[in-house]
Amino acid sequence: MADRVTVIGWDGSPLTRAATAALSAATLVAGAAHHLALPEVPTSAERIRLGSVDLAARRIAGHRGSAVVLADGDPGFFGVVRTLRAPEHGLEVEVVPAVSAVATAFARAGMPWDDAQIVVAHPRTLRRAVNVCRAHHKVAVLTSPGAGPAELALLLEGVHRTFVICEELGTDRERVTVLTSDKAADHTWRDPNVVIVIGGGSETTATGAWFAGREPAHPQGIRGWALPAEAYREAGAERMRESGEGESPNLRAAQLARLGPRTGDLVWDIGSGSGALAVEAARFGAAVIAVDADPGACSRTDAAARAFGVPLQIICARAPQVLERLPEPDVVRVGGGGVPVVRAVMDRRPERIVTHASNRDEAEALGAALTGNGYTVECSLLQSVDLDTEVWTERERSVVFLLSARRSELAP
Repeated sequence: MADRVTVIGWDGSPLTRAATAALSAATLVAGAAHHLALPEVPTSAERIRLGSVDLAARRIAGHRGSAVVLADGDPGFFGVVRTLRAPEHGLEVEVVPAVSAVATAFARAGMPWDDAQIVVAHPRTLRRAVNVCRAHHKVAVLTSPGAGPAELALLLEGVHRTFVICEELGTDRERVTVLTSDKAADHTWRDPNVVIVIGGGSETTATGAWFAGREPAHPQGIRGWALPAEAYREAGAERMRESGEGESPNLRAAQLARLGPRTGDLVWDIGSGSGALAVEAARFGAAVIAVDADPGACSRTDAAARAFGVPLQIICARAPQVLERLPEPDVVRVGGGGVPVVRAVMDRRPERIVTHASNRDEAEALGAALTGNGYTVECSLLQSVDLDTEVWTERERSVVFLLSARRSELAP
């Protein structure tokens, strides 16, 4: 095992005294080509071009002497330190950090970043990174080959964002470009780069904030979820109204509980109605596409989203025809359209589908469609009675069948 392993962050500025001392004593140095070309790297040291960090860690573990690993920015922030410290390698490391690429990117843009979400985009995580960009006002994306600015822009089709693209930070070839997301796919971008994605509502971190990242929106102090229509009107959605069987707060709570929307997810809300479920899924941090054929419903959904300060993509069109043009969903609420819409949703293979029926025959038809296409289905008969607490009498009663389905390979 190496006698000593030092991980040095590099941000383009002169190396610190501690970094220079560690390099001068190194008998093995690992890093990218521009790191290995630094004049401080001893000519006598063994050099490893850093591709796979796991492979480099195994080489370091078998080396006798002092090893140094050079990495861009802060190596402890989405960097090599985590891999080097993995139990299978058995390495003890010292870290000499530099300014992270994210901090440098925001500094170049002249913007605060305590309210930013930060994601890493690899080809395998690109879709989820894009969903975070859909759902949040300010996102920094640490890109990789095959998951860069152009790919982000292509997957954001139909959603307007501003990109601040910072290429090769800290080098002589550093370049910062500001453009709209629809233009980013027309360019070839140099690696490495960081993309700051701006848009999708107002900033939610105010002066004196205590919480890094986007705080949940609580307009006018409104707290909670599965809120009644009155709460939306208090928040400023004057046209908000519950429009029937699928709109009760208690049913909405049950639907949200089974969908489990979270950051990185894309939720389809088909038949968005009042917009309440779409807004509350967005308040959990998910990206949401709300679909409804009724222009009035689309207007109400937009008003509710504005009142709660959450970004939604609203599509005023009829399902199932429109669904084939939408990006891949993680979870779907079907608020209307019956079996034809449910079948079209299943063709896209989301993890979970939630819908409801007003009678047993309709529930059985929906359940049969779901079960016959590789989903495990649960059905509950929900009865809700709203009481007037002044006189404790019944004010309103609703009965509905709630169906929730999970892809069979994911069901317990």
